[in-house]
Amino acid sequence: MRQNPRQRAIVDLVRDEDVTRVIDLADRLGVSDETIRRNVKALVEGGLLTRSHGAVELTGAAVEAPFGRRMRVNAPAKRALARAVADLVEDGQTVMIDTGSTTTYVAQALAARRRLTVVTNSLEIARHLLDRNESRVYLAGGELRADLAAAVGSEAEGFIRRFRADVAILSIGGVDARAGFTDFDLEEARIARAMIESCERTIVAADSSKFGRRAPVSVCEILEVEAVVTETSPAAELIARLGDQGVRVLAP
Repeated sequence: MRQNPRQRAIVDLVRDEDVTRVIDLADRLGVSDETIRRNVKALVEGGLLTRSHGAVELTGAAVEAPFGRRMRVNAPAKRALARAVADLVEDGQTVMIDTGSTTTYVAQALAARRRLTVVTNSLEIARHLLDRNESRVYLAGGELRADLAAAVGSEAEGFIRRFRADVAILSIGGVDARAGFTDFDLEEARIARAMIESCERTIVAADSSKFGRRAPVSVCEILEVEAVVTETSPAAELIARLGDQGVRVLAP
């Protein structure tokens, strides 16, 4: 079915954040119970949701993919740091965002910003920001990988390099005092590298599980990042190393 922006937001909340009670959906979206019930009814009739005893759930037509399951891992922490990242972005800026569950939460938080120009390789990030507050979304093409819900490869990398942006917002596999910022996937690291080199500044969004972890593929040196936004401060050694290289650590 064709969904309006509120209906898309309802499906997002049910799928990505496990908000299932109709009353909670109304509260999260800041609308009346009547408005939510009307939109839920349309989604039920369209085959995307089923409803029972004041709650809703996804139907087989909207089953959760592997990427969606990763969205649930450490979700409260990711949601908190995403809001802090969004506070570092101003209306009207050009932003590059790579694929990842954490950066998808950032995209949700950025939906409140106006007139953004967003460049991404992530299907999920593009979906969250499409048709929101006069923002424009450019989605890189290339090989689509289901595990990433994103495009990778030379075509995607080349597309990204055609833009010049204010800020890159990146997810990572790990950050280590010696190894710097690393990832587990070579294709993801190449996309991140292209974004770093196309932007004035770089912000890394990383929950605390990434601290002290050294993934096999290098993304960038510590000094190439302006700020790391997380939900809790890392260990003293890493804090010192980041500070020595001029990197701010922001924990909401």
